[in-house]
Amino acid sequence: MDLQVKDKQTYSPTWRKPVGVLSILLMIGIWSFIIASQWEFIGSLPIWGQAIIYLIAGIIWLLPLKPLLIWMETGSFKAP
Repeated sequence: MDLQVKDKQTYSPTWRKPVGVLSILLMIGIWSFIIASQWEFIGSLPIWGQAIIYLIAGIIWLLPLKPLLIWMETGSFKAP
């Protein structure tokens, strides 16, 4: 089965993707360090309190990802 592509566009990789991936990894590392440095406070809470904090912390780090991923694709931090 031969698939034909109507619009042949050449793909040229940009520097934004590797920089974006490294930024994501750096962001995860910094966020993990911040949360882990609070182990005395978090560890003193009851298990349900710890679960809530870790759930919130696990969601908060996702917030800056959308603009970063948009920038990696388009070069602008706002959606087209």
